[in-house]
Amino acid sequence: MKLVLHYLILLGSSCVISTYGPHQRAQMTGDILLGGLFPIHFGVSSKDQDLAARPESTQCVRFNFRGFRWLQAMIFAIDEINNSSTLLPNITLGYRIFDTCNTVSKALEATLSFVAQNKIDSLNLDEFCNCTDHIPSTIAVVGAAGSAISTAVANLLGLFYIPQISYASSSRLLSNKNQYKSFMRTIPTDEYQATAMADIIEHFQWNWVIAVASDDDYGRPGIEKFEKEMEERDICIHLNELISQYFEDYEIQALADRIENSTAKVIVVFASGPDIEPLIKEMVRRNITDRIWLASEAWASSSLIAKPEYLDVVAGTIGFALKAGHIPGFREFLQQVQPKKDSHNEFVREFWEETFNCYLEDSPRLQESGSTSFRPLCTGEEDITSVETPYLDYTHFRISYNVYVAVYSIAQALQDILTCTPGHGLFANNSCADIKKMEAWQVLKQLRHLNYTNSMGIKMQFGENADLAANYTIINWHRSAEDGSVVFEEVGYYNMHAKRGAKLFMDKTKILWNGYSSEVPFSNCSEDCEPGTRKGIIDSMPTCCFECTECSDGEYSYHKDASVCTKCPNNSWSNGNHTFCFLKEIEFLSWTEPFGIALAICAVLGVFLTAFVMGVYVRFRNTPIVKASNRELSYVLLFSLMCCFSSSLIFIGEPQDWMCRLRQPAFGISFVLCISCILVKTNRVLLVFEAKIPTSLHRKWWGLNLQFLLVFLCTFVQVMICVVWLYNAPPSSYRNHDIDEIIFITCNEGSVMALGFLIGYTCLLAAICFFFAFKSRKLPENFTEAKFITFSMLIFFIVWISFIPAYFSTYGKFVSAVEVIAILASSFGMLACIFFNKVTHDVQDKDLAGSMKQLLTTSQHSLLNWFDKTRGCMSHTVNTQLLDVDRMFHTW
Repeated sequence: MKLVLHYLILLGSSCVISTYGPHQRAQMTGDILLGGLFPIHFGVSSKDQDLAARPESTQCVRFNFRGFRWLQAMIFAIDEINNSSTLLPNITLGYRIFDTCNTVSKALEATLSFVAQNKIDSLNLDEFCNCTDHIPSTIAVVGAAGSAISTAVANLLGLFYIPQISYASSSRLLSNKNQYKSFMRTIPTDEYQATAMADIIEHFQWNWVIAVASDDDYGRPGIEKFEKEMEERDICIHLNELISQYFEDYEIQALADRIENSTAKVIVVFASGPDIEPLIKEMVRRNITDRIWLASEAWASSSLIAKPEYLDVVAGTIGFALKAGHIPGFREFLQQVQPKKDSHNEFVREFWEETFNCYLEDSPRLQESGSTSFRPLCTGEEDITSVETPYLDYTHFRISYNVYVAVYSIAQALQDILTCTPGHGLFANNSCADIKKMEAWQVLKQLRHLNYTNSMGIKMQFGENADLAANYTIINWHRSAEDGSVVFEEVGYYNMHAKRGAKLFMDKTKILWNGYSSEVPFSNCSEDCEPGTRKGIIDSMPTCCFECTECSDGEYSYHKDASVCTKCPNNSWSNGNHTFCFLKEIEFLSWTEPFGIALAICAVLGVFLTAFVMGVYVRFRNTPIVKASNRELSYVLLFSLMCCFSSSLIFIGEPQDWMCRLRQPAFGISFVLCISCILVKTNRVLLVFEAKIPTSLHRKWWGLNLQFLLVFLCTFVQVMICVVWLYNAPPSSYRNHDIDEIIFITCNEGSVMALGFLIGYTCLLAAICFFFAFKSRKLPENFTEAKFITFSMLIFFIVWISFIPAYFSTYGKFVSAVEVIAILASSFGMLACIFFNKVTHDVQDKDLAGSMKQLLTTSQHSLLNWFDKTRGCMSHTVNTQLLDVDRMFHTW
């Protein structure tokens, strides 16, 4: 710190303190002095300093007419305040304004002069210096323009708590009050601008862009925020490049090569005009005219780029411009500038020479050129309005208005100090600052508590987190039909603090793309996927690059660029193009379809045939053949067959819960009742023919009551199986959506195990019946009922063994159809084998009577032998039975 103080003392030892800082300046003394930093030039000449001699100060090149207009806005505002009777009366504001030349080094050189003067005053060195041209301390600085320059200046001014108000530095990094203690601004942070750019890209449905940023504290943070916004919107950045006005030619050419080879058509640029100009020149040289530029506010209206010779490349640019302000009287002030009148402003002379392309008589540039062959001499009284320059392009005052507001904000803070009442101040013990002995840190304190409304109705605050609301005007670069110059057409606006969905407004009818087309350019990595397709991932490519994959069956997409296909509801299916879903056809074994009708007819036919047989049996119930076939049990058997045929009808029609719970028990109980009757009949015949010596047990088997009891018991077991099934896992109606385009309404059996028990028990009885019938194969030739029972059981087994694989291999309505066919086939088999031979064939009475007589004789001999051996026991009963049988056969 001591070294710094010694350096500052040396700076102040000169009697002409006004020479601090760069020689070229705009300066006017006053009671209170304001500093200013403006880019009067676009850059500096590049010289290779080999340090063979003392390094010379770099020379600023390329006059910036807009920068000079911003400087004029500061002078105009100070003149207005000095002439005001209400704002800072009896106090004159002065200024010291320097050219930053759009570089950090020049800006720091000027900033050191502000700091040096303030430090010299604080050291009270007047006794060591007999100075007559003393200038007061700079209590605030207006500037700088670029964010990178303001960052460097803010670091230096912050050390000495000198307030700095920038009019064009929008970097979000400068919002950090802990690092940049004395920095304030009258421009919104570009954090909102990055969001606005992303919204525009999303608005036009672009997903493949190029990002270019200046390699400084303005471009890098801006493009970083932009990248995050792109990620949130699933938009891809193909190229992400940095650029600078100091790039070598080969670097610019390499960047242009990458842009030219890219398929992205939209280029987003976060940079200032001088930084982007070399790239624009190279694009113009290559005549690359099929790109759309999205410009940040730093170059959206830059006179350096908005030139007619560049319009083939940059026409159609979409740019963000600050909301324009109104400065009464400023237009006339700009027109009154003259070198002879504005002697306090040394930049006026160069401005005049650049405007009229001439040299003034005493111009130092004339001496440097050594000849007037290139430019004529000018008088300094030429008509400024006769020449078109960006200086007089006052259609919209944007940055100029920010400068105007910055000066008035400082003046308002000074007014608050001037009018402060002791006991209500901001300083220790609520004291007020003395405006005559005021220091920069006191002005900074007052600015932090400033709260007033400017001429546009915007509330100005510079406290913590007091960034201005982001309101941008969106402009489109058109080519003037009159002279071919650039026209900034307003095509929309962006309000960050508006409701979601209302922040961005674009009037597409006003936009001209590439300067002539009204059709929105295509800047996507892949072509749009049509409805009915979805975006498929391509390996090693960004997500914005995809291939269009057709939606799978049962899925659809009704809009373009669908990321995923939507699955159709369970009751619907996709059409052939997969663009919408239609209701599935509902299918079940219907009464109205031919297959259902055929099965129903077969079932009804079975019922009628069974009823016919029963009618025949009832009609001839007293005939020997009916009596011999166990008449009562035959009635039950025929009834059970009718139930079997009828149960198949429950399988036809739309399945309801009650139908699903009734059909399997009805089928199972009917078949068990039928087979139980056949089993008892077969067992009875076998016992009669195998009984050599009748016993009391044999006679019990012959009893009718016991036969019905056995049928009941066998059937009761099946009934219990059904009851347990219905209680624990009752079947229910079920809609099967697994089949494409069709919904099969079927029955969910509830328990496959229970169904297996039901059919298994039925097959078990059939197997026992088959066993007894097979044992009866050696009965007399004329007694063929056992053979037919054997055939019926064989048919039953063949049908139900085939049923099992068929049942589990079919689906939908065919499951019910398979079971109906099995029921009908087995039922017809039993009806035909057991009864049709008795009904349809002419049974020979004599043969039957002979057979029965032979049976009687055999039985009688057996009984007589048994009677002789038992010596008369039970002879009366046996003889009575034999006489009854003998009488029956004789009657027949």
